[in-house]
Amino acid sequence: MAFTMDSLTQAALGASVAAAIAPAGQRRKALLAGAVLGTLPDLDVFIDYGGAVENFTYHRGFSHSLFVLAPFSVVLWALLRQVWLPLREAPWRWFWAIFLALVTHPLLDAHTAYGTQLLWPLEPPPVMWATLFIIDPLFTLPLLVAAIATAFRPARDWGTPLLWGALALSCLYLAWSWVAQTTVAHHAERSLAEMGLENPPVFITPTPFNTLLWRIVVQTEGGYLEGVDSLLVDEPAVEFNFYPSDHHSLNEAGDIWAVQRLRWFSSDFIKAEVREGRLLLSDLRMGQEPVYVFTHVVAEQSDTGWEPIPTELLPVDFSQRDFRGLLQRIVTP
Repeated sequence: MAFTMDSLTQAALGASVAAAIAPAGQRRKALLAGAVLGTLPDLDVFIDYGGAVENFTYHRGFSHSLFVLAPFSVVLWALLRQVWLPLREAPWRWFWAIFLALVTHPLLDAHTAYGTQLLWPLEPPPVMWATLFIIDPLFTLPLLVAAIATAFRPARDWGTPLLWGALALSCLYLAWSWVAQTTVAHHAERSLAEMGLENPPVFITPTPFNTLLWRIVVQTEGGYLEGVDSLLVDEPAVEFNFYPSDHHSLNEAGDIWAVQRLRWFSSDFIKAEVREGRLLLSDLRMGQEPVYVFTHVVAEQSDTGWEPIPTELLPVDFSQRDFRGLLQRIVTP
């Protein structure tokens, strides 16, 4: 199981970008090609890397790297130019259509919380700007409407302006998500300062399907704080709840590869707990207390300390999530 910006959004984005750039007479071909190219990087989800932690942390790796996709787009364009007539008729338009349909995929993914390795094979922490939830209808809808309308009437004069207009609307919404996150960050900083916490590690991400209600996670000694902030509710301060994390066991097992890998992948936004002698690590970026989407079993206690074991991804019980309550929280304190 892996999180990615949903396939419909990526296909709509790739299709809209390619069709907006390609010649008007080739729009329908560009829509299809762009949708395929916009989905292509996510095919790495079908690769079994050999373990639960490997599958979790290698996703959005090589297939989402700008160092891979940029040269791949050049090679693909050069090969298609030899065998596909549309590329011969408008080679440079098709070059940019192919290039942008591919590279916009990881750049959009980087706006989610999961983490995208844009610079693979280099190993800085994955990029996780976390300004969008993995499914956001307000980002997707303009692209989807424009792509469908253009597919049915590809030769109409309004096709190109419609596509560019849809792309502009979605980009404006993306820009708004940055403004919203920055606003929430200021609210959180002020509230944390009142609590005597200066510059702690903070992770801020939208709650499902919107950019109005945001979840804030703060690393502290012995655990973490979690709070939510609605941009529609004027509150004096962000209220945080404290939850413990077994940092002692986490540090004791620090030499185990799976522990190191998960801490790197999540930028250390990890909850550690011991159940029945096994060390469980939950990724705090995705989910909400007490339900986290990715909880891995990574080690087992022995007489000599923590020992690595074949990693396991635990199933998620979404019945414990109060999605209706989250929606109500957008407009009420």
